[in-house]
Amino acid sequence: MLSIIAAIFLFGFVIFIHELGHFILAKINGVKVITFSIGFGPKLIKHKIGETEYALSAIPLGGYVQLLGMGEDVEDEALQKRSYRHQTIPKRASIIVAGSLFNFLSAIAIFFFVALAGMPELLPVVGEVMPNTPAAAAMLAVNDKIVEIDGEPIRQWDEMTAIIHQSADRQLALTVERDAELIAVSVTPESRIVKDMFGAEKEVGLIGIKPSGDTFILEKGFIDAIVSAVTRAIEISVLIITFIAKLIMAIIPLGDAIGGPIFIFQVAERQAEVGITAFFLFAALISINLAILNLLPIPVLDGGHLLFLGIEAIRGKPLSEKVLTVAHYIGFFLIIALIVFAVYSDIMRLVANGPMY
Repeated sequence: MLSIIAAIFLFGFVIFIHELGHFILAKINGVKVITFSIGFGPKLIKHKIGETEYALSAIPLGGYVQLLGMGEDVEDEALQKRSYRHQTIPKRASIIVAGSLFNFLSAIAIFFFVALAGMPELLPVVGEVMPNTPAAAAMLAVNDKIVEIDGEPIRQWDEMTAIIHQSADRQLALTVERDAELIAVSVTPESRIVKDMFGAEKEVGLIGIKPSGDTFILEKGFIDAIVSAVTRAIEISVLIITFIAKLIMAIIPLGDAIGGPIFIFQVAERQAEVGITAFFLFAALISINLAILNLLPIPVLDGGHLLFLGIEAIRGKPLSEKVLTVAHYIGFFLIIALIVFAVYSDIMRLVANGPMY
């Protein structure tokens, strides 16, 4: 039940933000919004306020904003000025892009407030020393805290590992706090070939230690929190775009890469159990995913609409209704096929590995 509630809230949140972007830019540009719906299919709850009907629909795997003149022509000259189709290309593009932009900005907002409130970070405290490794040879011990490397202060585990990974076969001078005393330790990370998240091999330095799991709360000031939030959102976006590119080039197997509703339900449940901060960080990640995936040039997605607007700008006139209809059918088929494959992958993952705990 927790997974269902968490996932529905997660889907609802990111979809609401996305559709809110389309809604607000449509209003700003004077386009009439007929329907604002969270979900597809039969409307479970609906209420009309002014000229717009707000609805909660039965299938919570998306949402839509129905605009006047989007999909059909408006013959009434008085209404044409409020029709999407009769707006300039820049205005229509701004309405389309707004959904992804709002998702991206909402992720930045989440990262900002989390950074401002403080995030748990791993302390550079040794929890385990692996045998026959540089750390064992250097006599590092459990509960040792690395406070400096080559004179550079170390506060977080990630800071320490970044230096070690970049220092293969190069001796490092560590200052270690042990039993309230500071001692000097020399260690030379050994070169290892590992695979990154995309399956590409790279050389890193390793010394053979694992973290203790001890954490501290890292709080950032207002400006630092903004910089951190924007930087994190950009880094995640680059990773997602790189991932999609490698998926298209078949560098990453499709079956291993696709996670469907079942997978998201399980991860949402796990994050909700960890805490509200972890849950909203996951929501930020999904929000950036949605923003980027929606901009892919596939008909029925926002990116498909932008593609057609670009073609219209080059041709000086829109594509024919017949071409647009066929393109949207193809796009709809691709999206349905992807959803079916994602669900299939989820089920196969469950069969092979069991539920995630």
